[in-house]
Amino acid sequence: MTTEEEICTKMAALYISEHGDDSVGDGSQSKPLKTLLEAMRRAKTEPFPPFYTDSITDDNEKSNEQKEKWTLVSQSQIKKVKKIWTRDQYKNKDKNEKKETDDQERQKRLEESKAIHIEQDMSLPVAERIKIKAVNSMQNKRVRISGWVHRLRRQGKSLMFIILRDGSGFLQCVLSDQLCQTYDALILQTEASVTVYGTLLACDKAIGGIELKCDYWELIGNAPPGGIDHVLNEESQVDVQLDQRHLMLRGENLSKIMTFRAILLRAFRDHYQSRNHTEITPPTMVQSQVEGGSTLFKFDYFGEEAYLTQSSQLYLETVLSSLGDAYCIAQSYRAEASRTRRHLSEYTHVEAERVFITFDELLDSIEDLIVDVIERVMADPTGKELLLFFNPDFKPPKKPFKRMNYSDAIEYLKANDIRKDDGTFYEFGEDIPEMPERRMTDKINEPIMLCRFPAEIKSFYMPRCKEDNRLTESVDVLLPGVGEIVGGSMRIWNYDELIQGFKREQINPEKYYWYTDQRLFGTAPHGGYGLGLERFITYLLNRYHIRDATLYPRYISRCTP
Repeated sequence: MTTEEEICTKMAALYISEHGDDSVGDGSQSKPLKTLLEAMRRAKTEPFPPFYTDSITDDNEKSNEQKEKWTLVSQSQIKKVKKIWTRDQYKNKDKNEKKETDDQERQKRLEESKAIHIEQDMSLPVAERIKIKAVNSMQNKRVRISGWVHRLRRQGKSLMFIILRDGSGFLQCVLSDQLCQTYDALILQTEASVTVYGTLLACDKAIGGIELKCDYWELIGNAPPGGIDHVLNEESQVDVQLDQRHLMLRGENLSKIMTFRAILLRAFRDHYQSRNHTEITPPTMVQSQVEGGSTLFKFDYFGEEAYLTQSSQLYLETVLSSLGDAYCIAQSYRAEASRTRRHLSEYTHVEAERVFITFDELLDSIEDLIVDVIERVMADPTGKELLLFFNPDFKPPKKPFKRMNYSDAIEYLKANDIRKDDGTFYEFGEDIPEMPERRMTDKINEPIMLCRFPAEIKSFYMPRCKEDNRLTESVDVLLPGVGEIVGGSMRIWNYDELIQGFKREQINPEKYYWYTDQRLFGTAPHGGYGLGLERFITYLLNRYHIRDATLYPRYISRCTP
């Protein structure tokens, strides 16, 4: 045996199998590699250790127990693959040498850059501090803008392009000569904060047709090497993106959605103000349920049992006699163990209550809300631009919406062969779950006001229909793509009837004295509704998942960051 063969024999063997994996295998028998080339790469240098591969034997010669699992890779195969490995070695050597040369050159430039200092030219006009959204009115003027480096491109040693972001827009900034040769310029990363000074000039190739020709700049706060791409990129898994939500919000899509969300909230408030509703701010820590105890988040409130609110409806009802029609935009919480693309554990609830109205008037006001708010968003230049950016084929819904009774929906499901998982049809008195409800809505492809649900599947505060005591004066608004976005009803305004509702749901009415008193001190017919803001955004912007529509999504197993 030669010396080389002796050394090879003493080295740890590497195993290769057609069932192996080059990415997670370690070359052991239990975790073999996939290819001989990867085994050589793991060995790094010659002499190679023994390479074993799957044994191939004649099934007629040996039983399964008698077969040898591993056999040495043939020398001819090693010789063939070694040629590829040798070429790789030369390539890696050249690459390493180039990297070393580039690193040395960069280090030299960094050292030289420390001697370069830039100062403002005090003979220039004083730079006016502005936001990017104001650049159109400041063309050919010297300005000062602070923001973040959204994108960065270096062109040689004497030219650098920064796409600056300040929350109001994006602006291309051009730095030349010594401005991009300073130490700060060489270490600048995306997401660094900077202040740039210069003159705004027309440029057909720039964002918005204007760019900033810089004459001075300052680095405020740099970012880690590699910038935001060091943490995540477009190929990052969803959970990674959600863990890094604080950085994802700096991206163009999420920031556009948050801007749209703000415009939409303003449209809701403008709508309610124009309809003479008063905004209130109800508590979110409560000791009463609204939509059933199974979805309550419980917590200890100084030794007492309390909950995060499911809805602000009951508190809105208490101000009707003093403020008239009222609304709120507040957080609601549902402890549903649902991890679907339209469920959140915490969401923004747009709720309103109206007094001295009928059920039909309630339906009209919900329809009016949706249509008017969308019209307000489309009348806002930024709102319209953002909506059509995400949903270019959007067509605003028009009045009147299709009104369908629950009983008709049951018949529709049967007529269109929409069944339960077990193959049976939905029958009157059963709740219609999300999936069949959405299939029906998408098939009809227009907003639906689904009305008059059976009392057994609705909340304790919903009154019975005069024409059919089995049904309630209730409504869900369903929109294509997302399903239910509004739930509403008239409210029981007779004291005795309300107490019966509490008893039916096995709820102690004594804790609700402040609510039942509304029926004793000048009761009146009234009704209201709640709209899920995130679902509405999902519909308007044609988003697949509801998590896109909120700042930091909360759902089962997700409560960070």
